[in-house]
Amino acid sequence: MPRTKKATDFEQSLSELESLVNQMEQGDLSLEEALSAFEAGVKLTRDCQKILDQAEQKVQLLIEKNGELQSQPFVDEES
Repeated sequence: MPRTKKATDFEQSLSELESLVNQMEQGDLSLEEALSAFEAGVKLTRDCQKILDQAEQKVQLLIEKNGELQSQPFVDEES
């Protein structure tokens, strides 16, 4: 199955976020650079959360029960 644009966007955003975190953890950034990286990280986090929320909504819509599609809340069994 081909990857969707959203899956690619999510993976790319997550990779960028990990890179920003690594840069910030090294402590080599100036205050201005760290602030800029933090702002970019917040944006990437929000973008990733939006994509995950949309995926969760799709899962809810695709759950089938008794031959009819019914929305059911997503339950994370690890939580």
